[in-house]
Amino acid sequence: MLKQFTIHTSNRDQMIDVTDKVQRVIDESGTSGGAVIVYCPHTTAGITINENADPDVKRDMLRRFDEVYPWHHELDLHIEGNTAAHMKASTVGSSQHIIITDGRLLLGTWQGIYFCEFDGPRTRSFYVKII
Repeated sequence: MLKQFTIHTSNRDQMIDVTDKVQRVIDESGTSGGAVIVYCPHTTAGITINENADPDVKRDMLRRFDEVYPWHHELDLHIEGNTAAHMKASTVGSSQHIIITDGRLLLGTWQGIYFCEFDGPRTRSFYVKII
């Protein structure tokens, strides 16, 4: 089963919790075991798994990404001016694999799946594939 989602981001840098959307695909499929791939087909966005209990974690991560990859750098040559977004997306990665057991995502107590926008706001998509 393959499902495509459209997501609208509202900021240049943003982490959006998509855990419930992924679990819904598993629920709709009736899958009890296996794995799921969450994939982002964009070069300036990505998918990560991280803490979803304290919103400060997202804010801290986005701030630290900006520290490591500043938006403006005098040596960047990319004509679109979004080299930082490409660097952030490469760091996060374009996909995550998660085990499914008893029809549920096998995530840690505080973990969630995030769509990471680094060049917004935009209309984006991501895919969920059950294996």
